[in-house]
Amino acid sequence: MGLLAAFDRFNRAHPWSHNDAFAGFVLRHARGVKREGGHSVMDVGCGTGKLVVHLSRLFPEVVGVEPDPGAAATAAAHLSSFASVRIEQRPFGHEEPGGYDLIVFVASLHHMPLAATLHEAKRSMRRRGRIVIVGLARETPADTPLSLVSLAFNPLVGLMRHPGRATQPSSHMQAPTVAATESFEEIQRVARRVLPGIRMRRRLFWRYTATWTSPG
Repeated sequence: MGLLAAFDRFNRAHPWSHNDAFAGFVLRHARGVKREGGHSVMDVGCGTGKLVVHLSRLFPEVVGVEPDPGAAATAAAHLSSFASVRIEQRPFGHEEPGGYDLIVFVASLHHMPLAATLHEAKRSMRRRGRIVIVGLARETPADTPLSLVSLAFNPLVGLMRHPGRATQPSSHMQAPTVAATESFEEIQRVARRVLPGIRMRRRLFWRYTATWTSPG
């Protein structure tokens, strides 16, 4: 417990968002969608809009949906000068059928009912559209090897990104959080049923990734 407490103290002094480790993954898929002619994107649970900024540089139409009023207000203020961006303070749901070429969930899917949310995202996809997920799952013994590696690397990444001691997390890390209640295996079973052909993989830093392309 003493070692874990020391890790925790160090990580608090040099905080970083684990979601940032997957920005390249999301943007790589976003560029693929753009090459195929995609132009309309939704970031579900966009928080304070950090990823929306990157997506707005690729697409002419970007919608960020965020249910938390504080985070949504921060995103709207930060992105007020971006003509291609619209921030909506509301939960995900009742979207336009076939309205999007790309829907992104980054650390947000576990806040919502899994099957219903995936069905809604599927319904909202255009032909050959893509769903990209960076998700959290409840840890099980199968996750232990990657968790141990993540535990070792986490303070190193934090030190490289923020060499100075932080007094508080950045604004991008202050959106409300909840613990994941479903394991990777449980999420995988539901996702494969709703989105046949989905590709899922456990990742470092207590995340998994998933991608699905709508049939042509």
